[in-house]
Amino acid sequence: MKKFLALTITIFTWICFYSQNTYAFFGSFNWDKNTDGIYVYKLDTITGNLSKVTTFKGISNPSFLTLSPDGKYVFACTESKTENGGSISSFEFNPEKKSLIFISKQKSGGENPVYLMAHKNGKWLVNGNYTEGSISVYPIIEGGKIEPYVQNIQFNEGSINPDRQERAHIHSTVFSPNFDYMFLPDLGADKIRVFKFENEKNQPLQDAEISFIKTTLGSGPRHFTFHPNGKFAYCIEEMGGAISAYSYEDGKLNNLQRIYTHSEKLKDNFESSDVHISPDGKFLYASNRGKENNIAIFSIQNDGKLKTVGYQSVKGRHPRTFSLDPSGKFLITANTGTNNVVVFKRNSETGLLKKVGKKIKIKNVSNVQIRKY
Repeated sequence: MKKFLALTITIFTWICFYSQNTYAFFGSFNWDKNTDGIYVYKLDTITGNLSKVTTFKGISNPSFLTLSPDGKYVFACTESKTENGGSISSFEFNPEKKSLIFISKQKSGGENPVYLMAHKNGKWLVNGNYTEGSISVYPIIEGGKIEPYVQNIQFNEGSINPDRQERAHIHSTVFSPNFDYMFLPDLGADKIRVFKFENEKNQPLQDAEISFIKTTLGSGPRHFTFHPNGKFAYCIEEMGGAISAYSYEDGKLNNLQRIYTHSEKLKDNFESSDVHISPDGKFLYASNRGKENNIAIFSIQNDGKLKTVGYQSVKGRHPRTFSLDPSGKFLITANTGTNNVVVFKRNSETGLLKKVGKKIKIKNVSNVQIRKY
């Protein structure tokens, strides 16, 4: 009886494990809502190949996507390049029906929303508007519907570069590990802005004890991520071509290190873009656009500092964003400049990457998010 029970549990575990599917969601600059804007592919977790599941038309420039905590809903921000024309939309994804269905749409509070993140409770969504340098907070109600924003906070001051930093430019909106703070890299002001997030309040963004962290002047902080252990945080600089490492505790960042994302032979590469950490917490990956078009690979030391491991060509140009799958086995790049998506297999011991699968063509692809179902 015990042997039968053990066998049954083993079979059930095997079925559950292998019945899970991994999907990659891609946003793009389609510039025409009569053409496909959002793409969903299934990732073969053995070969790394991507196979198309569904697409969505009827939305213009869904340049950045995020998913609800349960994976049921996809949220997209649409860059309009027209005054107050930006919007935030929600969709329901059904993997069994292979469908992506529009649910709702709200104004972003600016012309250029560029980043979205959902609260772990699934009831809040926060967006950053790049051009105006503002953030908007939206309630999410039952069925994935986005309500009009309840807060829209505007920032104004710029920094030392008159061409790029004439005013604030919020480039990402990132919750702390406990979802009780929000961090906002401001490319225009050379600051990482900080707010408390009190999710039970009608207006959850509240002043933090320390309202911002200064970054290197002219660095242009862009994207931001936390280590899985919650003790360290990392900010990539678009204009400075570097990553700043911080220790983190209760809404406060303390600088540990600033290290360049590009090789020594190219000291003038100032187009770093995205940053992510492997699920095992051992390696950090950063994308470089411009002259290099690669992924910089760093090992993460016990004290949170970074050590350069190497560089991997993205097999294309302008890797605007990339993402790692939940298992940490694969890394996928969205190469906007060459309209292609490339899958890499990650060596968990060395952190190095190797191209696998077939390149996928997606016109003006700009973002990728990966989720297991």
